[in-house]
Amino acid sequence: MNRKNLADDLIAILTAQPNLRRDLELVRSLNLPDWCMAAGYVRNAVWDNLHRYEIRTPLDDIDILYYDRSNLSEEYEKTLEKRLESVNPQPKWSVKNQARMHIRNNEPEYVSIEDAMKRWPETATAVGVRLTDEGRLQVIAPHGLDDLFGLNLRQSPFFKDREFFLSRVRNKGWLATWPRLTLPDP
Repeated sequence: MNRKNLADDLIAILTAQPNLRRDLELVRSLNLPDWCMAAGYVRNAVWDNLHRYEIRTPLDDIDILYYDRSNLSEEYEKTLEKRLESVNPQPKWSVKNQARMHIRNNEPEYVSIEDAMKRWPETATAVGVRLTDEGRLQVIAPHGLDDLFGLNLRQSPFFKDREFFLSRVRNKGWLATWPRLTLPDP
């Protein structure tokens, strides 16, 4: 698959989402360093599209990542969530500074959002987008887009806990929600 075309395909799918631009502009207004909207917001839109679902699968939350070593306060993240929820209360917002998440995950310090995302359990979830100052969508995908578009639930090579990964796949119910997904051997 052509990586450039997949990025273009992703942007086309996302720009067809009615609330995407509003949500991205709202997050951009926070002026966060090195930020993106990631995980289910992006992944589910692609899987819904590939399954030809006319109604979008409901989101549990909207994941916002940023990287700021100068402020590692979890309380600040909660303040940002409240600001976002005051404008758009549904679904819930989840804002996480990736500069501190290595502590929770008991790993070496992450150096960027890409570095943090590549350590997530599955490759297809480690995809995000941001709105540039010029108003364009920029894709962040440290593992590429092949697994996302190939409907592969592949464990990240940087995530070593296979049982946690399999439990996560089961608990999320992804295989029931999107039956064309495959679970490749490690």
